[in-house]
Amino acid sequence: MKKFLPLLPVLAAGGALLVLSREAAAGARQALAVCAATLIPSLLPFFSLANMLSALGLPELLAGSLGKGLGRLFRVSPAGAQAFMLGLSGGYPLGASVTADLRRSGRVSRDEAERLAAFCNNSGPGFILGAAGAVFQRPAAGFLLYITHALGAVTVGLLFRGHGAPIEGETAISPAAPVPFSRALPTAVTKAVGSTLAVCGYVVLFGAIVGMLTPFLALPPLMRALLTGFLELGGGIAAFQGLTPTPLHLACAALVLGWGGLSVHCQTMGVLADTDISCARHLAGRALCGVSAAVYTYLGALLLFQ
Repeated sequence: MKKFLPLLPVLAAGGALLVLSREAAAGARQALAVCAATLIPSLLPFFSLANMLSALGLPELLAGSLGKGLGRLFRVSPAGAQAFMLGLSGGYPLGASVTADLRRSGRVSRDEAERLAAFCNNSGPGFILGAAGAVFQRPAAGFLLYITHALGAVTVGLLFRGHGAPIEGETAISPAAPVPFSRALPTAVTKAVGSTLAVCGYVVLFGAIVGMLTPFLALPPLMRALLTGFLELGGGIAAFQGLTPTPLHLACAALVLGWGGLSVHCQTMGVLADTDISCARHLAGRALCGVSAAVYTYLGALLLFQ
């Protein structure tokens, strides 16, 4: 019977959808409007640019001394250090995907893989600078949120640093040869479209869920943004639309970005499903990243926006 337990919440959600179909549709329509007005215009160009830079060899250019320094800082292998860089530049759930690949190939131990999962699966600059900056209508807010998000990830990496050394024989990720510009451009745009549609799909799904919850929760805008962000990242950040970039509002946005939302955790669990990596450290790492990034953002906003 245990294998059928996951059916219960799905059946409950299906029943709620039938009973509250009007509210769910309204939430989905609102989420679609957010996708059209904010997420697609801000994410697609950034995703395309990030994919282009990756295809043209930027990660390999930065992997040398920077990768060795990060490896010593976090006490991980060179491969683990590159997983951190890729996760912080590519966005959810790339860091978890790279970590899972490293574990499957035996290039990192289970302990190192679980430590990597705690701090390498992060939001990327495309989403934070594009979506968050657009929501608060101040590019400086987007840059502050990305810097503090990265600092939060570094903080978690140091907290999970441990005392273990990488297993023998671990090497850096084999660098991929840069591709010609004529091939990099169409590939980058195609991948960016897929990534943007995936983000929008989760925004619409969890927008419908929030729509069903709305009749029972009369919440002020900030609390609604936090609730939405707890469930789904894109919709949560979009829910900050109209709020001024005060230190409190920016700190709450940093908390949402660091946590990632249940939708990101679902994606991550799917990526790690066929490995022996436990998701416990990942969940703890995301919570710690959100809290530490919120503290850094609040202090930074006091200096920049007051």
